[in-house]
Amino acid sequence: MNLHQLRQERKKWLTWKNIRPLQEAIATLPVFENIAVSLGDTVAVTIEGISKAQIQQIEETARILMPWRKGPFAINDLFIDSEWQSHIKYNLLEPHFNLENKVVGDIGCNNGYYLFRMQTHKPKKLVGFDPSAIYYSQFQFIDHFVNSDIVYEMLGVEHVEFYEHTFDVLFCLGVLYHRSDPVAMLKSLFKGLNKGGELILDTFMIDGEEEVCLTPRERYSKIPNIYFIPTVNALKNWCYRAGFAEVEVLEIKKTDLNEQRKTEWIATQSLEDFLDPENPDKTVEGYPAPKRVYIKAIKA
Repeated sequence: MNLHQLRQERKKWLTWKNIRPLQEAIATLPVFENIAVSLGDTVAVTIEGISKAQIQQIEETARILMPWRKGPFAINDLFIDSEWQSHIKYNLLEPHFNLENKVVGDIGCNNGYYLFRMQTHKPKKLVGFDPSAIYYSQFQFIDHFVNSDIVYEMLGVEHVEFYEHTFDVLFCLGVLYHRSDPVAMLKSLFKGLNKGGELILDTFMIDGEEEVCLTPRERYSKIPNIYFIPTVNALKNWCYRAGFAEVEVLEIKKTDLNEQRKTEWIATQSLEDFLDPENPDKTVEGYPAPKRVYIKAIKA
């Protein structure tokens, strides 16, 4: 199946019985002319002349789109307090990239929070990849007001190497540990980059100098699809095996309850529920608590 056929097939996902009401709600949102957009820590929209009925409709739509994992977002006084304070990660990474006039992809882009923020760097093109109809619907909701030039593809990391064009910069944040073959995934990202291209990636890690990784038996931090959690040296080796010429460690950071926490906009468990209540340095399964390494890998 080629990408055109795949796109047509995945458009059908928007007609699923749990997704169709979201699409219908987004389609009936009012259109406004006087909108100001701020792309700071909170991606914020200010609409002049909005009525109480209209803001109520917008809030009702936002709530049926839950859970909101990435953000935050604001529409006038409506504040969507997402599970992740994503500006913490974005602001950590921002000094390490230059996107001006570059073709940029965000793999596993969720609702597009990082892509919205990246617009301030004036890239040539922004493309998000995420095969989730719910996250795509959230993106549509926010972009209804922002009206960006972002291209959102309901495709996965495995499609990057077959995409119609290659990229100058690829972001892949919080995806690698979900893949059962991390080196194959890194190879796909490598093939999707132009020569001299940059991959900015973060993933779970464990401490240690050895070139080894943790392989959870069933779950890690209550997450079932976590396969490999490497040391930094093991992660570097994976990148070299995939073809990258240089790997730079940008930051190592333990995830804390300020960055990831339960809010009224997710209505599910969050980090505090994933940690051992007697020892927050351990997950409920007894593994080391989540810590992330942020790297930049260069394609020679």
